[in-house]
Amino acid sequence: MEQGRNEVRVQKYVADCGLMSRRKAEEEILAGRIKVNGERVEQGRKIVPGVDRVEYLGRPVEQPNGNRFVYIMLNKPRGYVTTMNDELGRKCVASLVEDVGCRVYPCGRLDLDSEGLLILTNDGALANKLMHPSHHIPKLYTVKVKGKVTEQQLQKLNRPMIIDGYETQPAVAKILSMKEEETAIGMTLFEGRNRQIRKMCEQLSLTVLSLKRIAMGSITLGNLKSGTWKRLSRTQVEYLKNYK
Repeated sequence: MEQGRNEVRVQKYVADCGLMSRRKAEEEILAGRIKVNGERVEQGRKIVPGVDRVEYLGRPVEQPNGNRFVYIMLNKPRGYVTTMNDELGRKCVASLVEDVGCRVYPCGRLDLDSEGLLILTNDGALANKLMHPSHHIPKLYTVKVKGKVTEQQLQKLNRPMIIDGYETQPAVAKILSMKEEETAIGMTLFEGRNRQIRKMCEQLSLTVLSLKRIAMGSITLGNLKSGTWKRLSRTQVEYLKNYK
């Protein structure tokens, strides 16, 4: 490695390339999945972008050409994992954005059986911000559960709950429609705990039939067809960058 030439820590470089958050990069470094010049490295290792070769799972990690950042929204279908590759051979969202023109990466996750709004970009700084635990941009979901939801269950959905030993922030839940066989609930979350809605429903003996994210703050899915993507407007990008 050449010394003194715009050195950056490996985890920052990986995050700036939009591959994952800095925190996730630190985990992958510890697991030995991120290498520099073919060798495993420790956290804190510095590299010179464009000189040192950084790889993740054997693939090069590169900065966007000319720092041209791309921001898109995808209507993720059910049955796709929110990763760029999958060791189990499952369908990945990467296959749905191959025609974007550059490599973009998900800002957050939707699980295999969930669908809806997913933002992808090659702007590592924004991706890191959107995935940071302290970033509480509200996310709106439509959740369909089996049977009728009682008033008591609805009240509990609106209160803090203990999920995996952690007390969640209060959600905002309201009934959208109710039939004998299913109830549609609108739920707004202000944090991104893993499978939070499904775990909340499980605690209340509610069986989730479908789960769809339809908005992140003022950015809505609209009529975007399942499995397709479109670019965010400049106003939408600025909204995400400036949201506090």
